[in-house]
Amino acid sequence: MPGTNLTRDEAATRSDLITVDSYDVTLDLTTGNTTFASTTVVRFSCRRPGTSTFADLVGATVHSIDLNGRPLDPADVYADSRIALDDLAEDNVLTVVADCRYSRVGEGLHRFVDPADDRVYTYTQFEVPDARRVYTTFEQPDLKSVFTFTVTAPADWVVVSNAATPEPEPAEDGAAVWRFPQTERMSTYITAIVAGEYHATYDVYEGPHGKIPLGHLCRQSMKDHLDVDELLTITKQGFEFFEKAFEFPYPFGKYDQAYVPEYNMGAMENAGCVTLRDDYLPRSRQTAAFYDQRANTVLHEMAHMWFGDLVTMRWWDDLWLNESFAEWAAHHSATRATKYTEAWTGFTNARKNWAYRQDQLPTTHPVAADNHDLEAVEVNFDGITYAKGASVLKQLVAWVGEAEFLQGLRSYFQQHAFGNSEFTDLLSALESSSGRELSGWAHEWLRTSGVNTLAPEFDVDASGRFTTFAVRQTSTVEHPELRRHRIGIGLYDLRDGHLVRRSHTETDVAGSLSDVPDLVGQERPDLLLLNDGDLTYAKIRLDERSLETLVEHIDELDDSLARALCWGAAWDMTRDAEMAARDFAALVLRGVASETDLVAVGALLRYATQAVDQYTAPATRAEIREAWERGLRRLVEEAAPGSDHQLALVRSLAGNARAEESLDRVQGLYDNSAPLEGLEVSTDLRWVLLTSLAAGGRANDTMIDAMLEQDRTISGKERAAAARAVQPTAEAKSRAWHDAVERDDVPNETQRSIAGAFQVAGQEDVLEPFQARYLEMAETVWERKGSNGAQVMLTLLFPRTAPDPELLERVEAWIAGTHANPGSVRYVREGADDLRRALANQARDAELD
Repeated sequence: MPGTNLTRDEAATRSDLITVDSYDVTLDLTTGNTTFASTTVVRFSCRRPGTSTFADLVGATVHSIDLNGRPLDPADVYADSRIALDDLAEDNVLTVVADCRYSRVGEGLHRFVDPADDRVYTYTQFEVPDARRVYTTFEQPDLKSVFTFTVTAPADWVVVSNAATPEPEPAEDGAAVWRFPQTERMSTYITAIVAGEYHATYDVYEGPHGKIPLGHLCRQSMKDHLDVDELLTITKQGFEFFEKAFEFPYPFGKYDQAYVPEYNMGAMENAGCVTLRDDYLPRSRQTAAFYDQRANTVLHEMAHMWFGDLVTMRWWDDLWLNESFAEWAAHHSATRATKYTEAWTGFTNARKNWAYRQDQLPTTHPVAADNHDLEAVEVNFDGITYAKGASVLKQLVAWVGEAEFLQGLRSYFQQHAFGNSEFTDLLSALESSSGRELSGWAHEWLRTSGVNTLAPEFDVDASGRFTTFAVRQTSTVEHPELRRHRIGIGLYDLRDGHLVRRSHTETDVAGSLSDVPDLVGQERPDLLLLNDGDLTYAKIRLDERSLETLVEHIDELDDSLARALCWGAAWDMTRDAEMAARDFAALVLRGVASETDLVAVGALLRYATQAVDQYTAPATRAEIREAWERGLRRLVEEAAPGSDHQLALVRSLAGNARAEESLDRVQGLYDNSAPLEGLEVSTDLRWVLLTSLAAGGRANDTMIDAMLEQDRTISGKERAAAARAVQPTAEAKSRAWHDAVERDDVPNETQRSIAGAFQVAGQEDVLEPFQARYLEMAETVWERKGSNGAQVMLTLLFPRTAPDPELLERVEAWIAGTHANPGSVRYVREGADDLRRALANQARDAELD
């Protein structure tokens, strides 16, 4: 039986048969704490009367089904999450009355009771296929329709949806009814209901096409943290930029942004009713990286209003196009329209490295993946879909020209507004606007997998000038495609204590070797940087002299994007065992304190920690870790008081503290016996410090309980759960495993917090028994926890902190013999690849001694 899965072929058959004219959805949220009433009336036409199809509804108690005035017995037609519909007329009316369940895992209609004040909050999350958990649907993106929502809820609630919010009508027993007007045509997965005791504030954006009402919602306990002025600034700047760039008015009337609890993802582009993690409302001081990422998320979801919501992919094969475009548009608009003018630097320092890692895993896939069914879609929200795709689009903009790219977009929006399209439709529009033939480009970049490596090849004469210069492009045996690249080549010289760019040359690279005659005759620089400007998606390598310059002078390179490329090259060389882990850690210690991009600061500290913990040979790890921690302690003391660097470095030291000296420093900050000038030890930072002490065996449950008494919020509960999980005892690990993996009554984000804290480097003795339990879990976790919960458990609980050959053999044997869900196998295979890479690095490190 198909269950909740839906194949591409089934969807094509259904869309060929029916057109959905309208949905009328009535929800009653006053019927209980575990279920709500859902009545759906769907009007649809059938091109071949007398044939059959099915509607979708998941996990419901169905009271009645009526098709064209003909009652259908739910026991006969509702099974396996589908409602069988036979003998269709040309015009049909389907009415389904049911009770549906509130979600505690962030899929469908999630219900949350705030421990801070016992107020109730609900919100929907429907991507990919979860509208059918709330109302009866034809759940596929190309069966767009208009929707009329009617919601009954307590009268003191705030209720918003995709259409403009009506005045509530009083009802019995303290309830009220919100009768929303009909929406524009849209797909089911971007419909939304947000209802609860929310705090709401409103404003208006006035642009060239008229006024757009703006709403911002959050929990009452979070309203003091709703920095609405900053959020309004980003929102209005985004609307001004996108309406001008796309030459198409915002299509959905009003624009609400709801910051909601226990959210599985960063945000979701529901048309006119965006939902975002309320972690984006900081309770305490954050570094600039936090605000950079939040602005990016706001702009990302706004870009979707045009690309994804106004024009929607026909099927999830083009999922990449939705997310890649929004990723590109968010960074592009941030640099052009906001104060976050170096957004592409942050992209290179973090998001692009995510893509490079994903693209070198054995589970890599083309940007345009073959999403043959919903189960395939659910595992492809990854670094390739988002960051590689955005990098490819950035390359496409360089290839066709920015003006031509935007003109093609404008034609595309006009032609396909409120409809569905495929990538070929966008490609055709871009070919018309640019005059470029793009089908070959699309094949090599979108239909193939893997990442190329670009390296310089040159000769110099006695005076140090290039007599030849070429770019060598290589690929892997598994993915041999050589692509066309538009790249910059930067020549950087050391001058008066600065590493500055002397010249920049743009050129096209194709095939295995591409000559660059423009560089012949130029003096060899101290740093030769391929892909200067970061136009393409490729790994880059440095010649020997450039690598020496990088190692000695990374802190003297003034250009932030050039530094990002150098950092990325060094990290990639480390991952490929071409640069020793100890040398990378030393490089980070040398340059991180002067790095201006705070996204890079956070990322580099994480990368170096991974290198020290996993890539060093066991025989020398303690010595290297001691040097790493000593360097972190020094940087903490030297950081400017009250600076972002100080905060980031303190967090990193807390996460790395193993030595007694490091734990002493953390203890002094926690109990204020040895404070740092300028450092505000807020509630969030106190949790970071306490968790560090718990991991080091210096904090117990009593101390964690006492801290929780001071922070009776959902954030406090999640952080307390994490602090308990890091304790280096068998009892703590068993309890954490039980709460995260085995229980089904622990909220989704609390389980994520536990899983994320469970693996602690240096605790191998108490973690060893869970290697076998992890593989046992992987057999059934997909069925027990659903795709999102399974991905969290499989990724965060994989035993990466203790790479050794025996563990790798055990994991490989499991992969060879398992019958687990393919999704589970994918994530275990990725973990196995991480182990292989770590073991190769350990061997490289051992060669140095």
